[in-house]
Amino acid sequence: MADGRWSTGAAFGDYDGDGYLDLMVTNYVDFHLNDLPAFGSAPNCKYRGIDVQCGPRGLKGAGDALFHNNGDGTFTDVSKAAGVDDADGYYGMSVIFSDLNNTGRPDIYVANDSTPKFLYKNLGNGKFQEIGLESGTAMSEDGSEQASMGLAVGDYLHNGRPSLFATNFSDEYSNLYRNDGNWTFTDVSYKSGVALPSLPYVKWGTAFFDVDNDGWLDLIVVGGHVYPQVDKLPSGARYKEPKVLELNQRDGTFCDASEQAGAALRIPRVSRGLAVGDLFNDGNVDVVVEDLSGAPMILKNNGVPGRHWVSFELQGMKSNRLAIGARLKIVAAGMTQTEEIHSGGSYLSQNDLRVHFGLNTATKIDSVEIRWPSGKIETLKNLDADKFYSVLEGQGIVPDEKIRPAVPPGAKR
Repeated sequence: MADGRWSTGAAFGDYDGDGYLDLMVTNYVDFHLNDLPAFGSAPNCKYRGIDVQCGPRGLKGAGDALFHNNGDGTFTDVSKAAGVDDADGYYGMSVIFSDLNNTGRPDIYVANDSTPKFLYKNLGNGKFQEIGLESGTAMSEDGSEQASMGLAVGDYLHNGRPSLFATNFSDEYSNLYRNDGNWTFTDVSYKSGVALPSLPYVKWGTAFFDVDNDGWLDLIVVGGHVYPQVDKLPSGARYKEPKVLELNQRDGTFCDASEQAGAALRIPRVSRGLAVGDLFNDGNVDVVVEDLSGAPMILKNNGVPGRHWVSFELQGMKSNRLAIGARLKIVAAGMTQTEEIHSGGSYLSQNDLRVHFGLNTATKIDSVEIRWPSGKIETLKNLDADKFYSVLEGQGIVPDEKIRPAVPPGAKR
C-alpha cells in the first residue's frame, strides 16, 4: 500500500462490514521542494500585508484515498470506485469514520483547508455519496468556505445522534454541526456559544470528552498560528496561542472555562495535535498536546470530587479486533449516553480506544448496550461505577488478560 502524495489525516474503519479495517487517507497539496513558490509572490502568499509562505490556494490539491483491506495483510486502492477520491483536488486535512445515522455502516467526514468539507454517506454497497452541501456540514452558517483543520464527533446532546465539530483558521469560527437525523445537520456554533471564543485563533486538534465526569461531553481545542511573521504585526494574532476549553451546560450550550481550568491551559504554544485518554487510570480523562516545536504537553485532569465514571475496553471476534465502529449506550440514574469507538479525528492524533463515561453522582450502571461492527448486540446489566471493564465480543465482561496479552516476567505494563 503506497500513496506517494502529501498525506495528512488518516482513519481506520470497516466501511463494508467484512470484519477487516479499511483505511481512509486525506492528502493536502501537490508539493515539490524543488519548485517552491516564493514568499509573497502572489496574493495567496500574503497575510495582512506581510509576505508569508504560499498556499494552499493557488496550489494544486492532492486528492484522497480509500484503501480496502483484503484480509491478508494487503490493501487495494478503491478510492474512485467508492466515490471518495476527491477528483477536484481539495486540500484534505483530517478524516474520521462515524455512523452518523445509526444505520450500522460508518460514514466518512473530511475536513478540507480553504475548501468545503466532505460528508460521504455510506450507501452500503461499497460506495459512498458525497452529501456535504445537502447535509449542511460543508460550509459556515452563511455559506462561506472555511480553512478546516481538526475534527471531533460526539453525542453532546444525549439524543443518540453523533454531532460534528470542526476547527478552522483565525477569524473563522469553529463549527458545531448538530445532528438532526437523516444525515441533516444545523450549524449551531453561535447559538451554542462555541463560535466567539474560537475566532482569534488558528485552531487544530480537538476532542469531545467529559472533563468533569458530569455525564455531558465538553470540548477542547488547541491552537497555534501558521505564520511566525505575525509576531511582527502591531496587534492581533500571535504565533503562539492558548488552548480553549468549553464546558457543556447540559442545555445545548457551552461556556468558555479556559481561564478557570488551570494556568497550563493558557500557556501560549504553537500546538497542532491533541489526544485524550485516561493516562493515569484514575477515572479522569487527560489531554496530550503535540506542538510544532518543542516537547509535548500533558495536561493532567485532577477531576471533581464526588463524580463517578466507568470505562470499557472492547475487543472484537467477528468484528475487527480493536472494535472500531462499535457503539455503546449506557443508562445510569435515568441518564442515557452513547459513544462510538473511533480511529482518527482531532488532527494527526489518536485518542484512547477505551470508552469513558462520566456518571456524575451515579454509583451503578443500569444497563450497557453494545452494538458491535458485526451487527451483534450485547447487553450488560447492573455494573458498578468507578471501574474499568474488558468486554470480548460474544463473551461479555472478561478478565483483562483475555483481551490483552499477559505481561512477561520483569516487564512493565
